[in-house]
Amino acid sequence: MIVGYIVSGLVTGAVFAIMGSGLTLSYAATGVFNFAHGALGFLSALLFYELNVAAGLPAWLSALIAVVLFAPALGYALHRAMFRGLAQAGETAQIVATIGLTIALPALGLLVVDLAGLPPADATALPRGVGPHPAAGFDVLGVRLDTDQLITFAFSALAAAGLWAFMRHTPYGLRMRASVDRRRLATLRGIDADATSALAWMLGSGLAGLAGVLAVSVIGLDATAYTVLLFASATAAVFGRLRSIPWTFAAGLALGVVQNLVAGYTDFLEEVTGLRTAVPVILLFAGLVLLNRARDRVAGSAAEDTPPPDHLAGLPPWRRRLPWAVGLAALLVFTFTAPEYYAGVAAQGLVLALIFCSFVVVTGIGGMVNLAQAAFASMAALTCGWAFASGLPFALAIVLGVLAAGAVGMLVALPALRLGGRVLTLATLAVALLADQVLFQVDAFSNGTIGWSLPALGFGFADTSDPRVRVVVLLVLIGVVAWLVRNLERSASGRAILAVRSAPAAATTSGLSGPRTKIMLFVLASAIAGLGGVLFAISKGSITATDLPAFSGFVWLAVVVLQGVRRIGGAVLGGLIAVVVPELLADWDVSAHVGAILFGAGGMILAKHPDGVLTQLAELRRRRRAEPEAEEPPAEERVGPGLFTLEGVVGGYADCTVLRGVNLTVGPGEVVALLGANGAGKSTTCAAAAGDLPVTGGRVLLDGQDVTAWPAHRRALAGILLAPEGRGVFPGLTVEENLRTWLPDPTPVYERLPHLAERRTVLAGALSGGEQQLLTLAPALVRPPRVLIADEPSLGLAPLVVRQVFEVFAELRARGVALLLVEEKATEALAIADRVAFMRLGRVTWSGPRSEVDSDRLTAAYLGVS
Repeated sequence: MIVGYIVSGLVTGAVFAIMGSGLTLSYAATGVFNFAHGALGFLSALLFYELNVAAGLPAWLSALIAVVLFAPALGYALHRAMFRGLAQAGETAQIVATIGLTIALPALGLLVVDLAGLPPADATALPRGVGPHPAAGFDVLGVRLDTDQLITFAFSALAAAGLWAFMRHTPYGLRMRASVDRRRLATLRGIDADATSALAWMLGSGLAGLAGVLAVSVIGLDATAYTVLLFASATAAVFGRLRSIPWTFAAGLALGVVQNLVAGYTDFLEEVTGLRTAVPVILLFAGLVLLNRARDRVAGSAAEDTPPPDHLAGLPPWRRRLPWAVGLAALLVFTFTAPEYYAGVAAQGLVLALIFCSFVVVTGIGGMVNLAQAAFASMAALTCGWAFASGLPFALAIVLGVLAAGAVGMLVALPALRLGGRVLTLATLAVALLADQVLFQVDAFSNGTIGWSLPALGFGFADTSDPRVRVVVLLVLIGVVAWLVRNLERSASGRAILAVRSAPAAATTSGLSGPRTKIMLFVLASAIAGLGGVLFAISKGSITATDLPAFSGFVWLAVVVLQGVRRIGGAVLGGLIAVVVPELLADWDVSAHVGAILFGAGGMILAKHPDGVLTQLAELRRRRRAEPEAEEPPAEERVGPGLFTLEGVVGGYADCTVLRGVNLTVGPGEVVALLGANGAGKSTTCAAAAGDLPVTGGRVLLDGQDVTAWPAHRRALAGILLAPEGRGVFPGLTVEENLRTWLPDPTPVYERLPHLAERRTVLAGALSGGEQQLLTLAPALVRPPRVLIADEPSLGLAPLVVRQVFEVFAELRARGVALLLVEEKATEALAIADRVAFMRLGRVTWSGPRSEVDSDRLTAAYLGVS
């Protein structure tokens, strides 16, 4: 019997493995965890079904079109429209945008089916598999399997072998792995990272489509089932550390086997409802905690989700608050003049707004993406209902419910001490799913499908059975929460939170407790969500285990972030929109699918404006107040023509200008040493010259051709090579693979540097610092660039290795390479330089022949004195 469970489990695990491999591939290559991966599988399965049933195409041809043509094309379209922009956004924006797609893509497919009059894709649909119909049976190791199961396993094996061969033995796979290892360096080596990402999304979407089509005969055409399939597959991806496709594939197979064995041999778990089916969720949480501890930065996506600028900083307080005061007055007028039904709609939106305020605390302030807020709200409501039914006073039951949510928040905070970023997001979602499937299914706690009844809150003269009273009560509670959040931000605790979020290590050395800070935020946010959950139950008059499902938190976060998760106003606006928009669509007799599609469109907007609607409105107000003044670059002496020229280059990072009109030229076979103190702008000059940093003014010329608008990979292919500060190697690739990113055949390098030949199969990250620097420069000896920009090449190297590096520079100069050398050690740089340029505060202050450099000029360059 155990063989039967294992064999059938391998078939189930094959689907997990395929989908998990696609998830790992797209994440590793782009840095975006695609929560819409299951939705891509659903759309492919839907197309397969309609082509087979409505168009009458053979099953194999329908599958071929859905998997080989449609799914990759959809992945490419999403890359162009959305994912490309998300790669540069913060983690919160990435998560929310893909959540939007999870909702919008299935809705779009179902809307097309409805409008075209195609066979409905609902519970009545009975899609067939890819194989013969009806499926034929075969005996495998004494286990009866049908043709669909055999096809599933066969295609999973072919997909695994093909993906491994592609990644390991093709130039495209090498470029993709290089981009995964160090994306910025890959562009500097002439690899088009954007094209590589597009290919990764196409392959990942194709694998999602394959998993969706193979699974359709088992799970049907239920979009929610495909989202659940995504989280089961995410378990496999987590055990592959979201990087290793072979480990992900093996983990997917093992997960299917374990799930079958648990279902077959753990009859004693039947007493705990939902526990056996929750195996993937339990393993997901365990894998996250055990395998993915944050080794440096924690507390969410702090470094990536930088706070947006305060566009209204110059306005007096009353001008900043005026729009909100007007909105509040309008809401109150509407509440007391509109029919009671619409006042109830407003109250329902404010209940959600109160729950949404918890996201402002944990995500907006703390930088931790928590998807368990719906579970906290449900926990508080069910606890309140149970306590009231047990005979406790209603007020005490409410307090007990809020305290229960805070206590659970503290328990969830414990893994948050070890996790950060996307891993924390998945962990909180796993906790929410576990609560949904196990805890809330305990009849003694949830009272089964009946739930608990709750009375209205009474105030003597009125009670919350009147929706107008509910609106006023909710506005007061939201005001109290806003006051608490405002005081928290301005307090010493608020400053500690920002310190822990921005720089955990620095905060710890300053005596701040990161764990205490994160626990406080989780508890506070959980309590606010719990209070909102209790008000939700009071407004509804009852609460059941299914009223606030875990996936609600999935959507809630997205709604708040779209409006602006750093402000209470964003929570209020999000709550009202979440209720009003579906109500309007229903009144106008518009398909509910349209609202979901609009939500997905909001996610696409978020890819370009990750700070939300409120920040964009504030920026528009600032633009109306004053037109930006253009800063004119300083008038400086223009340099003469050369092979490589920087002409009045202006550039920097975000709102900070670093380069203020840099003029520099390098001729063929010439070495120009760029010297200056730390912070003078030397490395920024290198980045701007190589295309790694966009310039906002001036020009970059290569042999007289303007290459200012060229991206870094195009400049590299044209012959501009940057050896960046530190080590310009891909640590996760072998020595030979590093060389092949620039050379079609590394043999000449081995002939020149036999030591590298001996270590060709060693990972570059295992080499010594000197070996890594020689590996960085070795390709230039075989395929000399036209321009070599070396940024701090001797950093951290032994004197003997430094001499070898500068011998390479001398040889390249003799071969006609124009060399721009940035070096802190002036002695070595001056020994090889033909000309010298000094930088200070983003400008070249002096440039001339090496023979004119004396100690006074060096002192002026490094100490800023004249």
